[in-house]
Amino acid sequence: MTSAEYLLVNPRDGSRFDINQPMWRAPCGAPLMVAALPGITRSAIDQSERSLWRYRKAFPIELENPISLGEGCTPLIKSSFRGYPCLFKLEWFSPTGSFKDRGASVMISLLHQQGVKKIVEDSSGNGGAAIAAYGAMAGMDVAILVPEQTQPEKIVQVRAYGAEVILVPGSREAAAAAAIGMAGKRFYASHNWHPMFLQGTKTLGYEIWEDLGFRAPDNIIIPGAAGSNIIGCHIAFKELLATGAIKSPPRIFLSQPSNCAPVHASFQAGVDVPVAVAAAPTIAEGTAIREPIRLAEMLAALRDTNGGTVAVSEQTIVDTTMELARQGIYVEPTSAQAAAAFDQLIMTEQISEENVTVVVLTGSGLKATSFYASGFDD
Repeated sequence: MTSAEYLLVNPRDGSRFDINQPMWRAPCGAPLMVAALPGITRSAIDQSERSLWRYRKAFPIELENPISLGEGCTPLIKSSFRGYPCLFKLEWFSPTGSFKDRGASVMISLLHQQGVKKIVEDSSGNGGAAIAAYGAMAGMDVAILVPEQTQPEKIVQVRAYGAEVILVPGSREAAAAAAIGMAGKRFYASHNWHPMFLQGTKTLGYEIWEDLGFRAPDNIIIPGAAGSNIIGCHIAFKELLATGAIKSPPRIFLSQPSNCAPVHASFQAGVDVPVAVAAAPTIAEGTAIREPIRLAEMLAALRDTNGGTVAVSEQTIVDTTMELARQGIYVEPTSAQAAAAFDQLIMTEQISEENVTVVVLTGSGLKATSFYASGFDD
């Protein structure tokens, strides 16, 4: 693939742009995607590389000096939840403690190659930590805007990487608006907007395929709000289907907290546009986005794979988080809701215990120490 190819595409109108130019959205304001790629087969995997960069030939452009902390190659363990067998994908084994490292590594590698020096990002915590860490490794000047109610553990982590942290009153959307407002002075390295972030998260799909002996599972359950894992897995399995490496893609299911479930609402309504729903604060703060910019792509991923959505109550998220911990699985509440969704899907017979089901656990419980500590208060 040559650098002259216009590999960034605006899915709304089909316009294309040079991937070598720093862009985080189309001139019209729409989010960009990387154009469809041919995918790779197992022979293209670099077996000498123990990180997501083993799949670098699946990327749209050669990134000559990857900004890498060894992200990817996370464990896939055989386990069960409430008596039903499943496979847990432990994404919290990533260097900064969440799956966001996949997208951050690939996106920051491209921006570093493009000569970007100063960046800004908005986050509820995990994305900010990932961008701060990889930005630090790349020698960038990083500013991270977070909602003021963000878990203190996550704020401390971002500051430890040397990033400037700006607390924004109000919602997650308020932090995003403030970051965009700074985009004239710093490049907006958004994990929700930048198309190369999805190229990093698609390695999750490739990795699950390799973990299972180069087979696709029957189902994948992912907690989500902006949808980078949902869309990334959809991209990966479409590419694997195109190469003939699999015969059919897994069904993709999305879990969201009932207090903030806009994708669930649109999916259940059978529409491709936002549905007006009430939103309230949620303990699963990593999935508290009321207006996901890639709603259409998320819904397409779910419908194309005959998947679905589950909304999980606050008390169920709390109970599931503690129940997983009692199994030795220490995750933040945002992650735990995926296990709760697995239970609901089994109970409603949308999936079978005979299926091979991968439940993606996205973030470490160390990021939610205050949540766990509150459970032991007298």
